[in-house]
Amino acid sequence: MRKSRFDFWFDIVIYVVLGLVLFIIAYPLYFVTIASLSDPIEVTSGRVMFYPIKFNFDSYKKVLEYKEIWIGYRNTIIYTTGYTFLSVAITLMAGYALSYKKLLGRNIIMAYMVFTMFFSGGLIPTYLLVRSLRLIGNPIVIIVLGSVNVYNIIIARTFIQSTIPNELFEAASMDGCGHIRFFFSVVLPLSPALIAVMVLFAAVTQWNSWFNAMIYLNRRELMPLQMVLRDIIVSQATFLKEMAVDILGEDFAREALLAETMKYAVIIVASLPILALYPFLQKYFVKGIMIGSLKQ
Repeated sequence: MRKSRFDFWFDIVIYVVLGLVLFIIAYPLYFVTIASLSDPIEVTSGRVMFYPIKFNFDSYKKVLEYKEIWIGYRNTIIYTTGYTFLSVAITLMAGYALSYKKLLGRNIIMAYMVFTMFFSGGLIPTYLLVRSLRLIGNPIVIIVLGSVNVYNIIIARTFIQSTIPNELFEAASMDGCGHIRFFFSVVLPLSPALIAVMVLFAAVTQWNSWFNAMIYLNRRELMPLQMVLRDIIVSQATFLKEMAVDILGEDFAREALLAETMKYAVIIVASLPILALYPFLQKYFVKGIMIGSLKQ
């Protein structure tokens, strides 16, 4: 079918608009990458715009020598692994339970959970609750707090309802299969797309989290990577002090400029694990979301 003149120009406008949106979204990440690989003087002078100038890996060398980065990495990996496992387990089990049509009070439970999406106790009551549980300064609070995500539970419930027919459970129950065995033997093997999406959501959420650590942790050796990144970005002077830079004159100015570009290097180093995770889960992402939104 031949396109009309209007369709041709309409497609041109769409491509131009989408190209601009892509540029606006992708350019900041691209700039951070080229800035981390450029000479600090060129970056601070504003000459680095579209390509790196005078390739320089000093910022990465300094970052890798900064022990706080590795401590933060270790803590973040532990927090993310524990949080992801707990969050996905709760989400899948709650989603399965709420998908069972004969569950007593299912609609009331669901309404109560949705209510919490719009109204919460706030920071102060949450802090008082955490303190009463004696979890202030305990890294367990980072794993437990926020592990129940109602939005993810709704996705899991809808996915299970749309993908796994109730007749399958009825047939299995005739052979003596209970809910626990049915969940582990049937629901989980049939839900790899859902599990992949839930893992991605939980891992990204926890990996990028820093606010809870700032509020509830009081020891620097327990801080996650994002808190280390925040400290570097917020306070360059403190960062230079912690790097034990004891130099004067032009060398100090050079180190100060280097600390500026190190911020970009730290962003890249902190983002690499999540960027590496996306390609392996991308094929499940759209499938896991869309199947749960369609009635079959």
